[in-house]
Amino acid sequence: MVIINSGEPLFSAFVDHRTPLNYIGRFAPSPTGHLHAGSLVAAMASFLDARAHGGRWLLRIEDIDPPREVAGGSNQIIAALGAFGFVWDGAIEFQSRRSEHYQSAFETLLAQGHVYGCVCSRKEIGEQVYPGTCRNGIAADAQPRAYRVRVSNENIVWQDRLAGESVEPLARSSGDFVIKRADGLWAYQLAVVVDDALQGVNHVVRGDDLKDSSARQIYLQQLLALPRPDYLHVPVVRAADGQKLSKQTGARALDGRQALSELRQAAFHLQLGLINAESLTEFWSAASHAWSQRYLLR
Repeated sequence: MVIINSGEPLFSAFVDHRTPLNYIGRFAPSPTGHLHAGSLVAAMASFLDARAHGGRWLLRIEDIDPPREVAGGSNQIIAALGAFGFVWDGAIEFQSRRSEHYQSAFETLLAQGHVYGCVCSRKEIGEQVYPGTCRNGIAADAQPRAYRVRVSNENIVWQDRLAGESVEPLARSSGDFVIKRADGLWAYQLAVVVDDALQGVNHVVRGDDLKDSSARQIYLQQLLALPRPDYLHVPVVRAADGQKLSKQTGARALDGRQALSELRQAAFHLQLGLINAESLTEFWSAASHAWSQRYLLR
């Protein structure tokens, strides 16, 4: 692991909770549509891991991309989670109300020389790793389209509880990445790092479609001298054609009237076996035991 900045934490509210008794996990959906089978698997995994550790489970709505959000999406998500028996600890956080924290982190990175303005368009970059076109400066009168973090040539080394060690050379895998967009909206990578630190989240359990975000988030944690959570990425649900199940691929909304059936399918996907329960209380008790046997004894 390369420590970029070993100074004091950016905010006094950042707390490093490292013992199992202080386990803090979270589920952080985006209100870009309804919850579906894939969302349920991610929520279940993070919820069960927190409860199996005797820890807290937080709910955070990641509503920082208004153009993509669905009207009433946040309320639908919250209602669906309640209908399926999820119980979160503390107040629900909304990223749309936390811009000042992202701005503070941004200004710190900027002052340290880790951030620069970029005039490249997404069309110009395409699917390639960002080649660093603007990292040495742009014209004085140019208007940045985005702000990027300057990455080092060092490898990011981290552990996943399920997959083991990962080694990622950020300079070759992503290049300098965006933390603030041209429209003024904050990028996911920065927002999630700041929020996890401020909320004391020390265990991140999520779908393995987000595994490739981990190195970038760890790099930001290092730059900002923030604690690194433990990570566990579980297999995502896929459609018949092999694509990740998502709103974009036509995933159907969860049916609260069939909560037990939907929960059983999610548990089976997580390799917790066939859980035949007559009530939500009975299901969650059995699922918590099965999770402990499957994932805590590894």
